[in-house]
Amino acid sequence: MKYKELSVDISRAGCTGDPENQPVLEAYLLDESKELKNSRERTAVLVCPGGAYRFRSAREGEPIAMRFLARGMQAFVLHYSVAPAKFPCALVELAVSVACIREHAKEWHIDEKKIFLCGFSAGGHLCASLGTMHRQDFLRRILCDTLRLREGSWRPDGMILAYPVISSGSCTHEESRENLIGRHPADSLVSQVSLEKQVTEETVPTFLWHTWEDDAVPVENSLLFAAALRRAGVSCEMHIYEKGGHGLALCDEVTEDLPSQIRPDVSGWLDLAVRWLRRR
Repeated sequence: MKYKELSVDISRAGCTGDPENQPVLEAYLLDESKELKNSRERTAVLVCPGGAYRFRSAREGEPIAMRFLARGMQAFVLHYSVAPAKFPCALVELAVSVACIREHAKEWHIDEKKIFLCGFSAGGHLCASLGTMHRQDFLRRILCDTLRLREGSWRPDGMILAYPVISSGSCTHEESRENLIGRHPADSLVSQVSLEKQVTEETVPTFLWHTWEDDAVPVENSLLFAAALRRAGVSCEMHIYEKGGHGLALCDEVTEDLPSQIRPDVSGWLDLAVRWLRRR
């Protein structure tokens, strides 16, 4: 296995955050082997941890990547810009990271048509932003005209969203919204980052999971997004678990911060997500 740290520089796009906390893409790359018939072109999963756009949770980063790596996939973790950086800085960083993975697909033994996102909480909002907005003109102008990326190279092939922040409406996560767009945003910006309103037929296939008891990011976020996907005719698999709070990550002792985060009945989400990936 090889490990790489790649800087994600989008300063030319006018997005600058904390100079002491610059975005980094971590890559965990399995080697090709003649004994492993599927090792020449693997699925890639890019993980975006949560943290209310204020920090990036270590519980939802490397431990998640290691599980996908153990399933024979190339794994990445994006340490994206958080507050004081504002929308669309993190979104541009994620798009650039997907394009980077696609550009190095042959070198890194990746199938360039199987590059997926996996986001948690606010990281789920970030992933869903790219999954819904990848064709929008404002983003294409930044990525094509300013950063000179190849058209469409930043489009993910699907996304796994774990208890994601989706809406900026009545069921929003206030801290995430404020860190992303400020305290007094224009109505148009509030609508733009309310992602159930951004779903079109161009939105990428989605795997969703949430818990009914989540009292930080209400389950309505996932329900609204799933309903929007349904109306747009976009493929979706969704799992709503009865018990468990927010931020469960792997739901086991590896990512446990509190005893209540060990949830055997919920931990099967990863197996279901891997099966979903292999069907793509």
